[in-house]
Amino acid sequence: QVQLVESGGGLVQAGGSLRLSCAASGRPLSNYRMAWFRQAPGKEREFVATVSWDPSRTYYADSVKGRFTISRDNDKNMVYLQMNSLKPEDTATYYCAASSDSGALYYSSDYRYWGQGTRVTVSS
Repeated sequence: QVQLVESGGGLVQAGGSLRLSCAASGRPLSNYRMAWFRQAPGKEREFVATVSWDPSRTYYADSVKGRFTISRDNDKNMVYLQMNSLKPEDTATYYCAASSDSGALYYSSDYRYWGQGTRVTVSS
């Protein structure tokens, strides 16, 4: 069992930056592929970014590529999402997720463990 807790959300102006954090407990984070998803009001949850057990192997949604960076610190059991050049369309609740499935990538159904989410609002 893995417990995930997100933090770092808030209100930011367009063009600004935020850094989201995800603290994991229960089992070593190194056993899991980690990802960030987001859900805007009235919309379905969508994939944002994922990082493999190997921290150098990352994958991003086209909408955030070049602006967001996912990273992990297995020693600290933490995952991060650095978000730069934020746009109003990035407004959403952001969720941290973990999967032990080596084939998991961008489908939310591949991720078994989820945090409660942290709200990000980008004003224009």
